[in-house]
Amino acid sequence: MIDAPLDPDRRVVAARPRIGFLGVGWIGRHRMAAMIGTGAIEVAAVADPSDEMAAEAAGLAPDAERVASLDALLDAGVDGVVIATPSALHAEQSIRALGHGAAVFCQKPLGRTEREVRAVVDAARAADRLLGVDLSYRFTEGMRRIRELVRSGELGRVYAVDLVFHNAYGPDKPWFYDPALAGGGCVMDLGVHLVDLALWTLGESVRSATSRLFAGGEPLAGRTDRVEDYCVATLDLDGAAVRLACSWRLQAGCDAAISAAFYGTQGGAAFRNVDGSFYDFVAERHRGTTRETLASPPDHWGGRAAADWAVRLAAGSGFDPAAEEFVASARALDLVYGR
Repeated sequence: MIDAPLDPDRRVVAARPRIGFLGVGWIGRHRMAAMIGTGAIEVAAVADPSDEMAAEAAGLAPDAERVASLDALLDAGVDGVVIATPSALHAEQSIRALGHGAAVFCQKPLGRTEREVRAVVDAARAADRLLGVDLSYRFTEGMRRIRELVRSGELGRVYAVDLVFHNAYGPDKPWFYDPALAGGGCVMDLGVHLVDLALWTLGESVRSATSRLFAGGEPLAGRTDRVEDYCVATLDLDGAAVRLACSWRLQAGCDAAISAAFYGTQGGAAFRNVDGSFYDFVAERHRGTTRETLASPPDHWGGRAAADWAVRLAAGSGFDPAAEEFVASARALDLVYGR
């Protein structure tokens, strides 16, 4: 199941799945290292147009074959493909890999729209292959503790959620700013994590949403030639109201401000980054004016989603119906974008 946490002491000793890596930039290599660390998989091949990136990957997996394309990865007979390419390519590449019989672990977003994500999930179901998405904040100790509180009913009826992800700078690759390639701006890049956390924690779906999108301080007002660098939105779930704010290049006074707070009739819980860090988080349980720490640094969570997928694949897992959660998050983002 997608909800199952990775046991860091689990190691797979049976025949290991052969994995191909499509895109081995920083994220692709980091996920490769996490998967190698489980002992669950064999890195069979890598595909990346950059000689420098391919050389870096060879340092992690010296026996892996370098190939030129996704087709070549698939022709190498891999059992799974890890996709870390521009967003516009994710859905089509995932569907091709699944159709070839390979499991898929894809960077977020799985697709730019609900329609694209639905097509990928349907392809995984038809092929009975494991589909994973790198929604890494699910695997933080803090968010897992908060989800346990919510699902156990300890917070009572959760009726309000506040989500924030402000980044003092934007992505450094030009394609992020192309609506056709990225599918959106800061919401697609950062908000996708927040929306996923809310839906995953509460087990609810989004009924409607209202939003305002800005680029360079100016309202986008339906323009499709630019992506947003600031968004504020309200999402109406089955039982809770969610406020979302995310941005690139906000004058935040630190690298990033990241938080997810859940308010219930019997208490609250909050997850937030420490001193502007992208990596260090605390989680707290709130009772009125008092707070109790649930989790604090250090917590080496960045590669856990990838490692979990690798272990599950090696254990023989096929399609997981919980992949429908990816469709629900994509539907929520479509509503935020008004499409």
